Amino acid sequence: MQTGVTRTADVEAMVAAAIDRFGGLDGAFSNAGITGPLRTPVADVSEEGWDEAINTNLRATFVCMKYQIPALLARGGGAIVNMSSMYGLTPSDLGHAAYCASKYGVIGLTKSAAIDYGDKGLRVNAVCPGHIHSEMVDPVVEAEPEFVARVISRHSAMNRIGEADEVAQAVAWLLSGDASFVNGDAMLIGGGEATRLY
Repeated sequence: MQTGVTRTADVEAMVAAAIDRFGGLDGAFSNAGITGPLRTPVADVSEEGWDEAINTNLRATFVCMKYQIPALLARGGGAIVNMSSMYGLTPSDLGHAAYCASKYGVIGLTKSAAIDYGDKGLRVNAVCPGHIHSEMVDPVVEAEPEFVARVISRHSAMNRIGEADEVAQAVAWLLSGDASFVNGDAMLIGGGEATRLY
């Protein structure tokens, strides 16, 4: 079902459609997002660009959870995974403050919900990917390969861009019973810290 996550009615309909089709909701992955203004110092970010990034990346995650949580609790619990970013754990050095702020916010929201519902059988975690081949990253890779190579060398000890299925596998694990005691975590999926002194 195509859903505009910035429209509350669409989100409510999406959750209702999942319940109608599957008889209930056992897990959810909130994954929509945009980069927002890039390579733009904070004072130069337009209010429109700021609002768009915050609404899509943070507010939409909240609205999804607002409708997912009651459905999950009605089934006795389950799991939610929210999409954050490595830039939800560390400041952005790429000049996209709105994106960075929204992804920090996703982690705060995730950890708060994990506390609110942890004793009710509902686990809430976040994944924090580094640079991953995607519709967001690949156009920059194609347009500016040397720039991207410098970025990757600074942020991944494995010195490569990740694959979408590497994130998907982590999400699937967090949603599964194998992660039954993992709650309120923000899992970095970035190939390891690249900072070294030698």
